Amino acid sequence: MSKNNNNSDKEIILKIAGNDSKALEELYDRYSPVLFTLISKIVQEKSAAEEILSDIFVIIWQKIDLFDSEAGNVYTWMINLARNKAIDFAKRNRNPEEMEEYVDEYENENIIPHLSTSAEPMDLDKVLSMKDKINDSFNKLTEAQQYVLNLAYYQGYNEKEIARELNIPLPTVKSKISIALGNLNKNLAAEE
Repeated sequence: MSKNNNNSDKEIILKIAGNDSKALEELYDRYSPVLFTLISKIVQEKSAAEEILSDIFVIIWQKIDLFDSEAGNVYTWMINLARNKAIDFAKRNRNPEEMEEYVDEYENENIIPHLSTSAEPMDLDKVLSMKDKINDSFNKLTEAQQYVLNLAYYQGYNEKEIARELNIPLPTVKSKISIALGNLNKNLAAEE
């Protein structure tokens, strides 16, 4: 386990569900560096990234019951929670008039991840061991493929927004994303 602790992610989540604030601190210590890195890449503003990171752990504390223990994928759930929250912040800054009001229902539907139970569970140690392979695979993509995936993943653009940004037809965007993801998967398989 990370951070020299014997508790598994799932055990920590169960303790948080039992209102154990020390477990929340343990989760924060384990995941805040990687979450902060992701958030910072999306919002690119340190103070905003710090606030979003804080908000994420408040959400975890207040809404841990929305974590699907059947999926049991704590790392993936937290990464998606951080990404959703950061992208929501970026979109609100980019196009505030197009965003729904941020209320509890909105947060439950759009910010808190709803993972498939068929997704392979990941943990921080496994992801960190794959980091170089993922970076190498991504760097083998063309600049255009990297850019379109960056718009989709880190900036939260949907396909229509990407088409507008690149001034290309929507079917071309769909094709570019599909090809980029296919090439990324091929590159990852070759790294194995």
